[in-house]
Amino acid sequence: MAGKLEFVYVVYIESAPEKIWTALTDPGQTAAYWGHSNVSDWQVGSQWEHQRTDGSRVAEVVGTVVESAPPTRLVTTWAEPGTGQEAEPSRVTFDIAPYGEIVRLTVTHQDLAGEAERDAVAGGWPAVLSNLKTFIETGRPLPQEPWTMP
Repeated sequence: MAGKLEFVYVVYIESAPEKIWTALTDPGQTAAYWGHSNVSDWQVGSQWEHQRTDGSRVAEVVGTVVESAPPTRLVTTWAEPGTGQEAEPSRVTFDIAPYGEIVRLTVTHQDLAGEAERDAVAGGWPAVLSNLKTFIETGRPLPQEPWTMP
């Protein structure tokens, strides 16, 4: 769509594609490094929610699974709950490419509504993916939530 923006981030992780896939789709693992649980059955057409881990289970992001090809590709729509059908969701693609003992994870967040939305995701994805990389490689997330750093 003309006028829509995108953000692409690439990170290399010492791991196997299956472990990356599980870290992106398992609610317990996403809670450990992302501070939210990604909840879905991850089948094409299914809904997914990015739920708070404070016990409220409030979804801060919702969407639909567009493509699910474990363990190499996951595509979802991405929207704030309650935005209705008048607002087009953005789309997030996780491409997981193995190379020997490492994996290249490419996250493409596209169909962003404008510069402010692109700036917001450009501040969020590097923090989340750094925490994911540390979690996968060490078994624990970073000692502070990187997205809270000023």
